[in-house]
Amino acid sequence: MGLPWQLLLLIISCLGYEAGVLKGAVGFACNWGTRSSHPLPPDIVVKLMKDNGFNKVKLFEADPGALQALGNSGLQVMLGVPNEFLAPLATSVRVAENWVSKNVSYFVSNFGTDIRYVAVGNEPFLNAYNGSFLQTTFPALQNIQAALIKAGLARQVKVTIPLNADVYETENGLPSGGNFRPDIRDLMVNIIKANCLPWEWDHLAPRALDFDS
Repeated sequence: MGLPWQLLLLIISCLGYEAGVLKGAVGFACNWGTRSSHPLPPDIVVKLMKDNGFNKVKLFEADPGALQALGNSGLQVMLGVPNEFLAPLATSVRVAENWVSKNVSYFVSNFGTDIRYVAVGNEPFLNAYNGSFLQTTFPALQNIQAALIKAGLARQVKVTIPLNADVYETENGLPSGGNFRPDIRDLMVNIIKANCLPWEWDHLAPRALDFDS
């Protein structure tokens, strides 16, 4: 009776953590939280996800057992950085390099874990945090990016910041009246400017963009 109960718990957890289908893609994506009083063995979790059509998963933190079990599984991984790690990562590139070496490079090279993204923070600009992470999130992202470049993983592993819907507001209820919250507007603009996609588009298809128009 234990396994069916655990299977039900996993399914409920996946649904509760915004499991969904990416439009135009085949498969499902789910969040995998590892802080539990009765966790399933990581290899069983990976098997259940594969058996039920999941091909992408987000970890909220770098759990070694989960990362090892995901090795050569065919599952693409988004690896989260908890908010409490933002301050040390923001203060030193060396700290970020150690984090990337221990949690990204090690599992990519030794276990074939397909890490595609590092999610810096968990909705760090949420109003409920009262600005606790406003000064550390962007520097942490920059240092993680620098560490990935040094490790030779920047093309494979992209860096992002998960955001809550409350980073956005509108004066008239219409999209045309929307903007970022005043307290984070400049910060959000700086984060968006760090996006390297325009360079990639120009590099991969130089004739596709006309910068003079």
